[in-house]
Amino acid sequence: MSTHDPQIPAPAAPVPSELDVPEMPAPRVREFPARSVGGGLALLTGLAGLLAGGGLISAGAAVAATAGKAVLITAGVLVALASLIAVCGLNMVAPGEARVVQLFGRYRGTIREDGLRWVNPFTSRTKISTRVRNHETAVLKVNDAYGNPIELAAVVVWKVQDTAQATFEVDDYFEFVSTQTEAAVRHIAIEYPYDAHDVDGLSLRGNAEEITEKLAAELRVRVEAAGVQIIESRFTHLAYAPEIASAMLQRQQAGAVVAARRQIVDGAVGMVEDALSRIAERDIVELDDERKATMVSNLLVVLCGDRAPQPVLNTGSLYQ
Repeated sequence: MSTHDPQIPAPAAPVPSELDVPEMPAPRVREFPARSVGGGLALLTGLAGLLAGGGLISAGAAVAATAGKAVLITAGVLVALASLIAVCGLNMVAPGEARVVQLFGRYRGTIREDGLRWVNPFTSRTKISTRVRNHETAVLKVNDAYGNPIELAAVVVWKVQDTAQATFEVDDYFEFVSTQTEAAVRHIAIEYPYDAHDVDGLSLRGNAEEITEKLAAELRVRVEAAGVQIIESRFTHLAYAPEIASAMLQRQQAGAVVAARRQIVDGAVGMVEDALSRIAERDIVELDDERKATMVSNLLVVLCGDRAPQPVLNTGSLYQ
């Protein structure tokens, strides 16, 4: 039964059930370590066999007897040929690389130990990189949850976690990661608006961290079948499409103005309340309802106006 190499990272955490993600098929093969030995001794043995074979051939050529010559030459050729075949089982594995071993079409394990390794010379070894990589999507134009055209792009940091799945479960894991990344970005974009109309609603611009976590979770499910581990995913470009950018900019500006005015009014009302309370506590002047209304009106004009007020001097009484 296949067993995992302790050096292979553990499977990713389960994805939240509320995510609308596709159900990928279960993998038919998983990575396990191939049987291999150090290549130094195998290299020396192979070279010694080649030298021995050459020596037997030379000795056979020097023998006068026909029978002895044939035996020595045949033995030399066989020894040299066997040594040459054995040397073909040597593999140089660099750090950050692995070799997927197959014997007559059957998966026989993966070599992850770096250095010179020797395996069955009749096997085929496929080189696969386990280094960390990144993939950046092109700028995609999609409609958000409100139907507004937006542009967005994302970058994904990933690496091959299971070399057997990357080799046998998908046709081309490079292309698979690229396609699934674009599909996940498009799916996230149509699920959420660029700017939420509701205060508590999630939006692509206002809740970047939450949306990024959902993107990473969906990507993990999509590329799990290829034995790929998603390390990080981020949006690198997010904007309205050019045809509506100016209109949406005016909407954002209007929203900012309304929010600023609301804050100004809230502050002004608090200041007016504080002023009336202090006047009443210190008994500076007795104000009836009409005078209070006039004072509140004047203070609100001064505090909420966007221009400096022009004072008007009243030389008479309040009621003239």
